[in-house]
Amino acid sequence: MKGEVSYEEGAVELLESRAGFCEWFRVGERARAERAVADLQRLGVRRLRFGVSWADYFREGGPAWYDWLIPFLASHLEILPCFTYTPPSLGIEPSTASPPRDPKAYADFMDTALDRYGEHFEWVELWNEPNNLNDWDFRLDPHWEIFSDMISKAAYWCQKRGYKTLMGGMAETNASWLAMIGDRGVLQHFDAIGVHGFPGTWDFVGFTWERNVENARETLHRYNPNAEVWVTEAGYSTWRHDEREQVNHLLEILRLPVERSYIYQLHDLHPDEPHQDGLREDVKHYHFGVKTAEGEPKLAFRLWEEGGVANLVDFARTMDRPFHIGRESGERPAVIFGGAGFVGTNVADRLCSAGTKVRIFDNLSRAGVEKNLAWLLNRYPEQVEIDLRDIRDPQAVKAAVADASCVFQLASQVAVTTSLLRPQEDFTVNACGTFNLLEALRTTNPVPLLFTSTNKVYGGLDSIPLKKQETRYTPESVKFEAFDESFPLNFCSPYGCSKGTADQYVLDYARSYGLPATVFRMSCIYGPHQWGTEDQGWVAHFINNALKGEPISIYGDGRQVRDVLYVDDLADAMAKAVDNIESISGEAFNVGGGVRSTLSLLELVDLLQENLGLKVELRFSDWRECDQRYYVSDTSKLESSLDWRPQVAPADGVRNLCEWLERNVRPRGRSFVAEKREQTFV
Repeated sequence: MKGEVSYEEGAVELLESRAGFCEWFRVGERARAERAVADLQRLGVRRLRFGVSWADYFREGGPAWYDWLIPFLASHLEILPCFTYTPPSLGIEPSTASPPRDPKAYADFMDTALDRYGEHFEWVELWNEPNNLNDWDFRLDPHWEIFSDMISKAAYWCQKRGYKTLMGGMAETNASWLAMIGDRGVLQHFDAIGVHGFPGTWDFVGFTWERNVENARETLHRYNPNAEVWVTEAGYSTWRHDEREQVNHLLEILRLPVERSYIYQLHDLHPDEPHQDGLREDVKHYHFGVKTAEGEPKLAFRLWEEGGVANLVDFARTMDRPFHIGRESGERPAVIFGGAGFVGTNVADRLCSAGTKVRIFDNLSRAGVEKNLAWLLNRYPEQVEIDLRDIRDPQAVKAAVADASCVFQLASQVAVTTSLLRPQEDFTVNACGTFNLLEALRTTNPVPLLFTSTNKVYGGLDSIPLKKQETRYTPESVKFEAFDESFPLNFCSPYGCSKGTADQYVLDYARSYGLPATVFRMSCIYGPHQWGTEDQGWVAHFINNALKGEPISIYGDGRQVRDVLYVDDLADAMAKAVDNIESISGEAFNVGGGVRSTLSLLELVDLLQENLGLKVELRFSDWRECDQRYYVSDTSKLESSLDWRPQVAPADGVRNLCEWLERNVRPRGRSFVAEKREQTFV
């Protein structure tokens, strides 16, 4: 038996060799099964545990479903089918959790299944969570006598036919229950037993993995000392948006002294699908995936895909730092919510370079931010403190600002497209998260606050007359050449509404409670540490695609114009705003490059071709909702209030970002540790 592995031993290969995933497919979910295979291949994981429902097999379409599913999965992966659930017509009661009236019927079904599918697997798992009422109604079998008879017959016959047998994992590892069925001679027919556990999500009194595995192994040793112990289902729900904790728990599972560990699960359960206890009876059920229900990778998936389990190990070790180092030194840190994001990283860099202690508050949910945080920790190991929680958690927010010297609220759901798909999430992050922060400051520590809003609070600007020129739109009237803060608010899209709501709350807290706070309504910001996606960070996204030789998608005709501001100039403005908060509190400022620094999408493409010497392929699609065809900030109010001017011209800034991305776009397979040690960021 392979022993427990510590990170220091560096036995990452052993951790990876134990890893598998558990995914339960409903009849007909072909697309989901195909997606699961593709995701496991991206992670380099070969093992999959999945359910084969005895009940579903005897329903219409059941055999045809498994005729496709099992060979398909087995053609790509090493599969572990778990045969479970009673056909209601065969049960003592008409329930899939009911004991069958004839215990031998399960062995007969296994015989049929092995005839039909046995060429595709070596191991069979017999039943699932027999001490869970949802899977085995032990009220109808209070001493598990029917279960013992049923499972013994099936296991005996499977072994006779040359298969290795795994007893379905206990929902709570119970040594007494295991000893009870051991006394009946059940365990002698099994090559391994399974245990389940979900610490941090559903905790049992006194639960520790080590104790549970040890108790199971000691009990098993009395009845079948050659049998193995596997973790057949274990995971961590990110229902509190704490993706870092999911990484920690996955590593804890992989480090256990067992032969195999199956992680539950690849994808979150869709909110419209019921779980075992019913539809939305327990929110925790819906967030166990390493990807969301929409297929977006969470932190654990991103790290695993980019550098394997070694990347998870190194990330966890790097993030295991003392909390509140600022408090220990007596210094009051600047707190940056969303501090691992693009703008937050640059603001943190500027503050740290001036000698300020910085607390990074971030949940690391957006792709690329973990790389930014690694760079900050490398560059400023004694000045950067991390608080990896979520702004939707009021208590976490209150604790984070209790000793702050000033606060930058940059944490946000940043994409219009995402807000249209998931408006509730957009609102809870942008509006409710900012409200949590305002209340924490009002009641705990009313220090200077800078909130980053958006030009989307002015709406789509569809009523502005524009002229179409060869590469850009221009306003017909000079009075619309740039927009100042007096332009009417007209929230557009859920994103514009949520950011606008937060914008107005910040200004009102300054008026109503005297909170020293200001709002930056930002146009297009670009620069280093911006990884760029199709829905946010379009300058970096265009450059990334050009570097990879991939087409650039343009929504609309590409003539839409923005004023672009290099992030160093923004960081300077933010620092000045906080230093002069008394004179600007309660004020909103439009922030961008202004009329001197405008670009259309087509003009950026031309600039990229000049800088990179590459031919850029364009693909055009329909206009997106609330996409302003022309927006340029009038920055005169900000310039006069803070004696501030942008210093970096678009051509120079784009060139800088091109060079940065060429150096720092991670080659596939690079690990977090290699990136951290080599300090490739500049």
